[in-house]
Formats: sequence, C-alpha cells, structure tokens
Amino acid sequence: MFVRKLSIQRVDVTGARHACPIRWIDNFAMRNFTNDAVFDDTLPAADGLLEAGHRVPLARLQPAMEDWFRRKGYLKPEERLEVTEMNS
Repeated sequence: MFVRKLSIQRVDVTGARHACPIRWIDNFAMRNFTNDAVFDDTLPAADGLLEAGHRVPLARLQPAMEDWFRRKGYLKPEERLEVTEMNS
C-alpha cells in the first residue's frame, strides 16, 4: 500500500534543508488518521521520510503538514516545508 517515499524537509532562512524529525511527521499522521481520510494512507518511516499510497495528493499534503507544523510551533514563521517524492 505504501509504495511512494516522500522526503519531508524543513527549509530555513538560508535555504538549508533539514530532515523533519519523525516525531513531527508522526504527530501529523496520527492527527490525520482521525480528521482527514485522504491522509490515511501515510506511514512515518524515519526522520525526513514519509511513506504514502498513490491516493495521497502532494498538492494537499504539503500545505496541510506545513500548517500543522506551524500550529504546533515546529516551524518558525520564516521557515517553510518542502515535500517531494523520492525516486525508488
């Protein structure tokens, strides 16, 4: 089911990328298991790595994760989140 590997990176003000801790990714995934069915096909795998099924839309995932990370205080106002599909 989880055939896609997604890179989840925090981008700081200098443009440097940092793998988001798995605890951040897990916090988002657990919240969405109960609130938004479109993200049910996700599995936090490691720091900076989220596995996902084909029905998970990246165009919705990135802003939803960024919003959640900001509300939790994980991302500073000047930082952003980058979600990209990794080649297998």
